[in-house]
Amino acid sequence: MKPNLTKLLGNRLTFLAAVNILVFALMSWLSPYFLDFYSLLEMTRFGAVLGLLALGQTLVFVSGRGGIDLSVGSMLSLAGVFFATLVVTLGVPMPLAVAAALAFGLLLGAVNGVLVTVVGMPPFIATLSTLYVYSSLALFWTDGKPIDGFPEAFGVLGQGTILGVPNQVLLVLAPVALLLGYVWSSTVFGRSIFFIGINDTAARLSGINVRRVRVAVYAISGVLAAAGAIVTASWLLSARPDAGQGAELQAITVAVLGGAAITGGEGSLGGTMLALLLVTMIAFGLQLAGVNATYQLAILGLLLLVTVALNQIILRQSSRKKA
Repeated sequence: MKPNLTKLLGNRLTFLAAVNILVFALMSWLSPYFLDFYSLLEMTRFGAVLGLLALGQTLVFVSGRGGIDLSVGSMLSLAGVFFATLVVTLGVPMPLAVAAALAFGLLLGAVNGVLVTVVGMPPFIATLSTLYVYSSLALFWTDGKPIDGFPEAFGVLGQGTILGVPNQVLLVLAPVALLLGYVWSSTVFGRSIFFIGINDTAARLSGINVRRVRVAVYAISGVLAAAGAIVTASWLLSARPDAGQGAELQAITVAVLGGAAITGGEGSLGGTMLALLLVTMIAFGLQLAGVNATYQLAILGLLLLVTVALNQIILRQSSRKKA
């Protein structure tokens, strides 16, 4: 591989962009329906909720100390049934119910942050524990049954489009990604996330409240999970107690594929969004091609393995040439 090409592909964003182009070509070859303009726009609908969870997971990863949030799927389920109870059972006005659901998600995420930073539990154990607790609460709350009865007008958020673009992408995922991107690159809080991920002792000595930043990161992950719950409820016009089952693994996959390191201090929201596009494109393309769902999971796992391994090989070659 030529040195310039090695250096270019060593950049995770460039590498993911190249992989996206290759996968796009492959999916277009596998299914003639993939290239349909409206099919491509519809594809983005399937990635909106996953994108919200993956953005939160990226923040947690970058904050360091083995940060991981295994409870995002369970938070989505629990926040969803909480939201449905407010709207359907108690008749709370929609704007107030949305605000309450987001605040509830913030509380659930903050609990994870407190367990990690104040109690001192390893993030894997803390969020694995809350995964079980939150999912059990969602099932107990609803007796394992979905809550139906949302007003049809509410479906506009999850089912409607503007100029062909799904509302959940245009009105939720895109604004959230832009807002987080601004916070990430242009605020003291955003820079602090990287700083504590690289060396939290140095960050503490420089005056950063490490505990507060980490709790805030987990709280943001909870808010994004609750936002995903609201979008899911609008899409299905129902709140299922198992709606987020397995979503945590998908979110972790997207974050890792996007370049977020669980060791902390490394990652980008742009990489996460490119990885989201890649994963969504593969899932949607394989569905159009009629590939069995079981094989889809295997292909996604293989993609993660090959992509990350190849990127690491390219980076290693680039480092050797510099040395």
